[in-house]
Amino acid sequence: MTRAAIALASLACIGASKPVLVPDVSDRQVQIIYSFTGADLLLFGAILYPQGRAPDHPADIAVVLKGPTQSVVVREKQKVAGMWINADSERFRSAPAFYAIASSRPLAALIDQRTAAIYELGLDSLQMSPASGSPPDEQARFVDGLVDLKRRAGLYVQDARGVAISDGVLYRAHIAIPARVPVGRYIAETFLIQDGRVVAGAVREVDIGKSGFERFVTLAANRWPVTYGLAAVAISLLIGWGAGLLFRRN
Repeated sequence: MTRAAIALASLACIGASKPVLVPDVSDRQVQIIYSFTGADLLLFGAILYPQGRAPDHPADIAVVLKGPTQSVVVREKQKVAGMWINADSERFRSAPAFYAIASSRPLAALIDQRTAAIYELGLDSLQMSPASGSPPDEQARFVDGLVDLKRRAGLYVQDARGVAISDGVLYRAHIAIPARVPVGRYIAETFLIQDGRVVAGAVREVDIGKSGFERFVTLAANRWPVTYGLAAVAISLLIGWGAGLLFRRN
């Protein structure tokens, strides 16, 4: 269980004296087919305040969509004698393959760095779990490099004004899912933030998977790797042979 999940569980045990979030997502199963160019996921819900009374000072919302975690090796290239070669590297045990966060206001205006680290709110607060004993400054350098690579690929996103709150009780946020998103189980987390503290939280699950021919290919590669490899080679040879015949006739 992640630190954020533990914190959310403790919030749920506080009781009805605290606000309660009722979240949902527009699609809990996103199917990837050959023509998939991305999707737009809507995270929405309501804030239930004790006795139905909203506070005079309105609360803020942050929503996070992340997953699945994976082990990642980041390599740093250096130019030696006119050639680029791999130099230092760092392995991270639990980097999220996709991470998107949207909030009603910039996170720096809502919470301090300690709270952000506890709930992993923001790209600067992700817990990557470095596997080596390298110095902290070197680990931070590789974390920054990994985040930058993921951001440029559209897999790490942070939107400081991505949550809209209506009448102080209804909220909604759009998360763009890129075409290159990895398949797996994702976690959609919603946090209610007031006076610098997370006062309520809720979690929903989203499954992103392949369907149709793409699903068949993925299952075949995972369940029968040897047969899949031989079939791929045979098909490639057949296509090459057919192309050779076609060009000779022309």
